[in-house]
Amino acid sequence: MTDACDLCEAAIVTTRYLDNDLCWIGDCEICVVPMVVWRTHSPSPPDELKNQMLGLLVMVANEVLGEDNWKIDDHMRNIPGHYHAHARPPFSLHRAQG
Repeated sequence: MTDACDLCEAAIVTTRYLDNDLCWIGDCEICVVPMVVWRTHSPSPPDELKNQMLGLLVMVANEVLGEDNWKIDDHMRNIPGHYHAHARPPFSLHRAQG
């Protein structure tokens, strides 16, 4: 854990869907869509772990956003030093809800 990393802190401030030793999935505080966060402070998980985390995100996103109604976005804009990925609905759907 890094003191200055909000993702390492893992404070529950939004809906939390899953929490285990590998990762947690909750709604992103900024964009309010499901987001998976690796528990290790690093931007580059091994492929096997990344695939496990994304598989869990798929299950949650299908339930929350509807099957095939979203895409994985793992471009880490705001916190580039800690791996996380969002399940984003198409832009037009996201704008209509927000």
